[in-house]
Amino acid sequence: MTTGATAGAARLPGDPPGGRRAVLVWSVGVSVYFVAVIFRTSLGVAGLDAADRFHVNASALSTFSILQLLVYAGMQIPVGLMVDRLGTKKVLTLGVVLFTLGQLGFALSPSYGMALASRALLGCGDAMTFISVLRLGTRWFPVRRGPLVAQLAGLVGMAGNLVSTLVLARVLHEVGWTTAFAGSALAGVVVLVVMAVFLKDHPEGHEPEPPAARPGGGPGFVREQIALSWREPGTRLGLWVHFTTQFPAMVFLLLWGLPFLVEAQGLSRGAAGDLLTLIVLANMAIGLVFGQVVARHHAARLPLALGTVGATAAVWAATLAWPGAHAPLWLLVVLCVVLGACGPASMIGFDFARPANPPERQGTASGITNMGGFIASMTTLFAIGVLLDATGDNYRIAFSAVFVLEAVGLSQILRLRSRAARRERERLVASRVETVHVPV
Repeated sequence: MTTGATAGAARLPGDPPGGRRAVLVWSVGVSVYFVAVIFRTSLGVAGLDAADRFHVNASALSTFSILQLLVYAGMQIPVGLMVDRLGTKKVLTLGVVLFTLGQLGFALSPSYGMALASRALLGCGDAMTFISVLRLGTRWFPVRRGPLVAQLAGLVGMAGNLVSTLVLARVLHEVGWTTAFAGSALAGVVVLVVMAVFLKDHPEGHEPEPPAARPGGGPGFVREQIALSWREPGTRLGLWVHFTTQFPAMVFLLLWGLPFLVEAQGLSRGAAGDLLTLIVLANMAIGLVFGQVVARHHAARLPLALGTVGATAAVWAATLAWPGAHAPLWLLVVLCVVLGACGPASMIGFDFARPANPPERQGTASGITNMGGFIASMTTLFAIGVLLDATGDNYRIAFSAVFVLEAVGLSQILRLRSRAARRERERLVASRVETVHVPV
């Protein structure tokens, strides 16, 4: 792997300037992602309430999150292509409209079927946010700032999760289902107005090449974008890093964490909520550290990702294998802190895909990478729900599905790492040659 000094210290030709205006515009885009994460994770604090409201078992309850993630994952490549073709503002606008309607529909749903449709609509809108924010960062900030900007975007997303855990959970139990979810939908309207006024795709003088000027503007262009992105080992490595690192925390926060802590570990809802909050706080703190480390030392990317996978597997194994009826509180605290590293580690996947693709394929490559963690999360959510029903709510057996997915992802990371490193070195040498021959 390349070092931070060689990978990002030099200002590249055509690099965006960054600065205060870039921070302002990027903050508007990130606020959309912030609201999307609140809506996405709102079911995580309402899982038991949803089971009572719609009279469903564990498998049916997991279907809410599975369908939402299925739509999200399925939309990643189309959204990446849309961002590359249409720009950030148009895609984000459509995303806000869809996820706001989905949240409102979920609030008003009288039946399980309608609630499922609302979560699918929410997932579709949510799918349009993060890739757009990543693209916004690459358009407004210098390349060397990419890892830190991406980690900060993830940090803001976790702040949205924190709002779900601390605020929405409390409001839900104080004012009821419909008022809580319908009231939260107003946040979507607010960010839509702010975005319409302040968001801009790129700074002046840094306009991307018009889509019409690119060869193969029709279906052939779409196939070529996907094929060229997938052909890069860095894109595939990014996908598998995202796949292997993100899902343990996502599954825990999105649906099964609260039931596990309350029903399997005997904690009160308040104590369980505090532990979920700890995951979010740990995520935010670790994200800042990972962003700074990767921005300075690109060679640290893979050790950080693999270290997170190993720590997650070890602490989960200790928790599930604890001989008593309940794991001790200190171990649950350690588990939640380690799960807090999963989100920042998953962001490292984009730091493999980003340098492997030129600017006109960044959206597509990010979409491919972003599919990884959500496919893993969707698979694990389903497996845990089925295993809980099959074993009479045996959480030890159900959560063992985590190890299977980690083993699959780890094998792919180890298979692709050498090829991705070699290809990245070749690109670095080529870029140095081009820079030396740029006329001044």
